Amino acid sequence: MNYDKVIKLALERGFYFPSCEMYNNSPAGFWEYGPNGVSLKNKFLELWRRELVRRDNMMEIDGSQIMAKSVFEASGHLASFADPIVKCTKCGSTFRADRMISESCSVVIPESADLVEFDDVIVKNGIVCPRCQGALDKTKKFNMMFRVGIGPEGEDAYLRPETCQSIFVDFPRLYKTMRGKLPMGVAQVGKSFRNEISPRQSLLRLREFYQAEIEIFCNPERLHDASKLERVKDVTLHIDNREITCSEAVDDGVLPNEFIAYYVGILTEFYQKTGISMERSRFRKLGEKEKAFYASVAFDFEVETTIGWLELVACNYRTDYDLSGHAEHSGESFQVMDGDQRVLPHVFEISMGIDRSLYCILEHSLMEDDENNRTVLSLKPYLAPRHVGVLSLVKKDGLREKTDSIHEDLNRKYDTFLDHAGAIGRRYRRLDEVGCPFAITVDHQTLQDDTVTLRDRDTMKQRRVSLSDLDDTLSESLTFPV
Repeated sequence: MNYDKVIKLALERGFYFPSCEMYNNSPAGFWEYGPNGVSLKNKFLELWRRELVRRDNMMEIDGSQIMAKSVFEASGHLASFADPIVKCTKCGSTFRADRMISESCSVVIPESADLVEFDDVIVKNGIVCPRCQGALDKTKKFNMMFRVGIGPEGEDAYLRPETCQSIFVDFPRLYKTMRGKLPMGVAQVGKSFRNEISPRQSLLRLREFYQAEIEIFCNPERLHDASKLERVKDVTLHIDNREITCSEAVDDGVLPNEFIAYYVGILTEFYQKTGISMERSRFRKLGEKEKAFYASVAFDFEVETTIGWLELVACNYRTDYDLSGHAEHSGESFQVMDGDQRVLPHVFEISMGIDRSLYCILEHSLMEDDENNRTVLSLKPYLAPRHVGVLSLVKKDGLREKTDSIHEDLNRKYDTFLDHAGAIGRRYRRLDEVGCPFAITVDHQTLQDDTVTLRDRDTMKQRRVSLSDLDDTLSESLTFPV
């Protein structure tokens, strides 16, 4: 199933769509979630909380989206958070240098490479402006943060380019008030903002996007914890073209220590439950010029799609880069006691792109059932935007009223969809396209014996189920996995 078919489904079935789409001059890189998209996103995040945040008693915060200039001076974003750009000397068009080069001559240069490397490749390959064939100027850096003015004097501040900085500046208070103990995980879900040069492909590159980030504060001298690794030692990972267990990855030096292996393992277990094919996923270790400026060791969790491999999660060992930077600029101490030892914690980060994850779930779940002439979004039942469709066979003879009553009862516990209109087969097909795993049909027999027809999305099989047993039957499939 390709990208275009996913987009068609998203637009037609209320998953997501462009912001302000009726205006021709609306800027690119801004998309909005419809009802089905919001429901899928909320269930995805609840699974994330169950599998990652609550698993280790992490704490969750909700930080400000606008932060002081000082924060980003300390974090290094004002100096280093930039993409390479080139400008046409003839028409004035601006392009992201690494992408333009790869599209023009298939040469791949990391975005963090020295500017002279971009210029050399452009000259060597005779690359010109793709719009007017004009000559290109020297490559420059473009800072991607959105600057905002606060108050009547327009004091400089910035929309956060990542959610984690509020976790770092809040760390001393959190450690004190929540009686913290290393290792301590702090999570946050929210929007981040990056002034991308050429956003494209809907949810895959946005200027306003959702992140789910976890920062684990740890003692750098205590990263070899075999007790935690024991929980995930047999989880299979795909790392740099190798299939290997978590414990083997540590023994072979593929992962640097048990601490990182544990979190890579539970992240893998989480994605296994989202419906993304793990045979089409991998962890890729980043080279020196690929890593973010704050990372000493970095792995990207990537998933294969019809438009290539997509990075969904950045796993960065940030050392004490952030805490030492904020300590220096603020004059406050970020050291804490770990037992009898005073330590400036190091940080391991699991930074997840929610929008990209949802796209991959949709693509990996969408399929064509040619034999039965239908499109099926075969989502995990507990992630489906609508759990149950409640349908009346006809709208007369008291069936409409009975259907409404059943819907009202079920809707208190499940996400249900009530539908009285149209041929029953067409209504089944609509539910299949939004991933609804079950459909209940109320017919004349329901009025006689309080049973309904329960249809399974994937198999299309139907069976009679008593209304008194319906909740137990649905719960077996719709409850989040343990």
